[in-house]
Amino acid sequence: MFYYLLKYVLLGPLLRLVFRPRIEGLAHVPSSGAAIVAGNHLSFSDHFLMPAVLKRRITFLAKAEYFTGPGLKGRLTAFFFHSAGQIPVDRSGKEAGQAAIREGLGVLSKGELLGIYPEGTRSHDGRLYKGKVGVAVMALKAGVPVVPCAMIGTFEAQPPGRKIPRIHPVVIRFGEPLDFSRYQGMEKEKAVLRAVTDEIMYAVLSLSEQEYVDRYAADVKAAEEKHKAEEKRRAPRMPLR
Repeated sequence: MFYYLLKYVLLGPLLRLVFRPRIEGLAHVPSSGAAIVAGNHLSFSDHFLMPAVLKRRITFLAKAEYFTGPGLKGRLTAFFFHSAGQIPVDRSGKEAGQAAIREGLGVLSKGELLGIYPEGTRSHDGRLYKGKVGVAVMALKAGVPVVPCAMIGTFEAQPPGRKIPRIHPVVIRFGEPLDFSRYQGMEKEKAVLRAVTDEIMYAVLSLSEQEYVDRYAADVKAAEEKHKAEEKRRAPRMPLR
């Protein structure tokens, strides 16, 4: 109930009024039945803009940190995401990944739309990173199509660290559904999962026209943070007077 209140009354109209997103390829999203919408992830605002333009309800796998924040702000954020039907995902470790897959399959088993960001985290620099294979596992196990989606302009509107979005043109572009029925029953084959995931990411890349990095975003972030920490440690200190 709260999901539709947000979509049609509280948040959706405001987002469409402020950002005036241009929607392309919306007809590619199935009007009924289970499907996965797999997109790039550039901004916190992605969570709200895509659902605002879709005709159907979509459930996202959202990082668990949105549900466990401290204080009043944390409780309000958790309430918001729970009420909007989003599912918390613990991203630490293999078992956590399996739990996320089970949750996603539960959504698809109900004939609903599942939203997922295969990169696993927001891009910190606007580039598109290597996708994780969980999206392939769910697509093959559930036997559902995958609709690639590109968010364009949301990084400029709300880059990492910016709390209040700035006004910037936004395009939300959906591609033709990808059919992986030829791989039915092969969801345990690592090479197949990698091939399916790469095909999904290539479709997203074709829509978004981002620069592609064949590494996981989390690994690149960690390496850059480590490098910055080492540079700071090695930097000469000003002598005290």
